[in-house]
Amino acid sequence: MLPIERLEQLVRRYGELAEVLCRPDVLSDRAKSTKLNKERSDLEPLVGAFGRYQVVEKTIHENEELLADPELRDLAQAELPSLVAEKAELAQSIQLLLLPPDPNEKKNVILEIRSGEGGEEAALFAADLFRMYSRYAEVKGWKIEILNVSESATGGIKECIALVAGREVYSQLRFEGGVHRVQRVPATETQGRIHTSTATVAVLPEADEVDVQLEEKDLEISIAASGGPGGQGVNTTNSAVQILHKPSGIIVKCQDERSQLKNKAKALKVLRSRLLDLERERQEQQEAQTRRSMVSTGERSQKIRTYNFPQNRVTDHRIRLTLAKLDRVINGDLDEIITALRTNHQAERLQAAGIALAGPAPVAGDDEEG
Repeated sequence: MLPIERLEQLVRRYGELAEVLCRPDVLSDRAKSTKLNKERSDLEPLVGAFGRYQVVEKTIHENEELLADPELRDLAQAELPSLVAEKAELAQSIQLLLLPPDPNEKKNVILEIRSGEGGEEAALFAADLFRMYSRYAEVKGWKIEILNVSESATGGIKECIALVAGREVYSQLRFEGGVHRVQRVPATETQGRIHTSTATVAVLPEADEVDVQLEEKDLEISIAASGGPGGQGVNTTNSAVQILHKPSGIIVKCQDERSQLKNKAKALKVLRSRLLDLERERQEQQEAQTRRSMVSTGERSQKIRTYNFPQNRVTDHRIRLTLAKLDRVINGDLDEIITALRTNHQAERLQAAGIALAGPAPVAGDDEEG
């Protein structure tokens, strides 16, 4: 059941905000005007959905009364199933809109990809993952800025740290963090044997300066010559910046730019995001004492997805989703997986809030063994 009284209060608040925003004292106060405009903008989807819910509910009631009319009964009866289905969908949407928003939902992200077990093949797989996310970002109209990259001798990636900026990036990529496993025949394999390698992905919400305050006394900054796998174009100037955050022990190094100042700025950006993520994980661990979430607790040691090249199959183990289109997924076609993960997360949030779902969360395919 929907909390009708609370919804009506929010509708009244939405109307009040429209009047308040027209007042001269509010119009002249930029900070206050911005805050109130954001509150009204946040309420708009909820108010719209509730308005439509009330219209549908009224129409259902009218059609049920028409069932007693011999001339209009068939017409009313034909309309009722779709109206009832729409009412259920609207109710679920409203329940989701009533849940507390994630403060990181609309933020950009720091994407960190590292090769894991498997040597050079793991580094090549890490490079494949970075290309996959880059192509997905291109489709979404996002921008990717590489903050630091360390390449392997064969052209793979040992580590890549990038800023992904755009509309609601974190809400789309937040569930990509974890251990990704690949099963395929490496280019260096002469006998055609399938190897298993891994790469890790971390997705950190970009931290603003107001989110994380850094004290100079807590930082140990050192400068060194930038390094690389060799060859032309390697930056050998003393521009690489390494920052040690003493309280947490976190070390960040950036060497992608030829300017010390630019590398320092990028390193501080990564450091802030890692510290923000550390705090988020601490809070989630506290919440996990009372309830655990199947998805997105930041436990990156867990294998979350397998990419099986011989069978052209990709499996997300958290939601038991298997798709026979790895060739498309590895080229950036991630929408189906990401939508399923977000739907599952929403279902869990509703369940944790004690709200029953209109139906089971849509999950396709079966998990694979091993």
